[in-house]
Amino acid sequence: MKFIHIADVHLGANPDAGPQRAGELWDTFERVLQICEEEQTDLLLIAGDLFHRQPLQRELKEVDYLFSELSHTKVVLIAGNHDYIRRESYYRTFEWSGNVYPLFGETLEYVDFPELQTAVYGLSYHSREIREPLYDGLRARGLEPVEILLVHGGDEKHIPIDRKALERSGFSYVALGHIHKPQALHKDRIVYAGALEPIDRNDTGPHGFVRGEVTEKDVKVRRVPCALREYVRLDIQVNPEDTQGSVRRKIRQCLEESGDRNIYQVILKGKRDADLSFDLKRLAGEGNILEVADETAPALDFRKLYEENQENLLGKYIGRFSECGEGSQEYLALCEGVEALLQSRK
Repeated sequence: MKFIHIADVHLGANPDAGPQRAGELWDTFERVLQICEEEQTDLLLIAGDLFHRQPLQRELKEVDYLFSELSHTKVVLIAGNHDYIRRESYYRTFEWSGNVYPLFGETLEYVDFPELQTAVYGLSYHSREIREPLYDGLRARGLEPVEILLVHGGDEKHIPIDRKALERSGFSYVALGHIHKPQALHKDRIVYAGALEPIDRNDTGPHGFVRGEVTEKDVKVRRVPCALREYVRLDIQVNPEDTQGSVRRKIRQCLEESGDRNIYQVILKGKRDADLSFDLKRLAGEGNILEVADETAPALDFRKLYEENQENLLGKYIGRFSECGEGSQEYLALCEGVEALLQSRK
């Protein structure tokens, strides 16, 4: 039995990297369905948050049309905390195509596929938060040789998960959603697919789907990157000889090496000339940059400044931080405070 596992598609979201990203979420989702058709995948498992918010009627019609075009694949989905089933949700009344099997109950339910010797279990969110560990006591019922559990959650506000309890549950595979970073809690059996496309600057690294195959012996899964873009952090090292222009050149060089497909968060590191103040908005205009953050420290001779100012506020301030290590939070406070005091003198 072959399956594809996706989660956290967040159709309808407006990611913080520009208006084109909203359409790219749909593009990647459609590409996954195309792969299902090309490979004649048996099951498409959607572990919650297919939509970023309450889906509109026209959006459900669009998604269902795409599902109906699958000639072989059966689709099983649950609702997550973003597209939870509230009282007036269109999820409650929408009529899906015959190959779509929503598990929208508040308590565990299942759909049985005897021709695949597979049963799929799941429950859905009916509120934005669920703090009870609903999955801890679940057990596979032995209806079919292969039993799969769809799960959405994993933090204190969204169905806390006990990894050991899932390991003891007896399911052949647990398809997880909610955590956007792809990861496995237990080898090839308990897996977060991660967000299909990165949604915000915290979703760094490659994103895509999980391709799985269940044999008589075991379950084998493989991550397949398919996201159109990645959020990438670029650390730019600054030294006291740098100027605004030389730092712009360093950023351009890094972007040329990394390519223009991705979305960048640029972090300036190191020590700068104490008189230099970067124009971050101008630096962010160099390419496909989401933001530029300045984490540099002024290149100051603290020992000399202390000796020259022992009797005034500046010297006393430096003395309070005499034991802090470079790179610590205290050191950053020292740099910022001294810089502010020197500026006030000017």
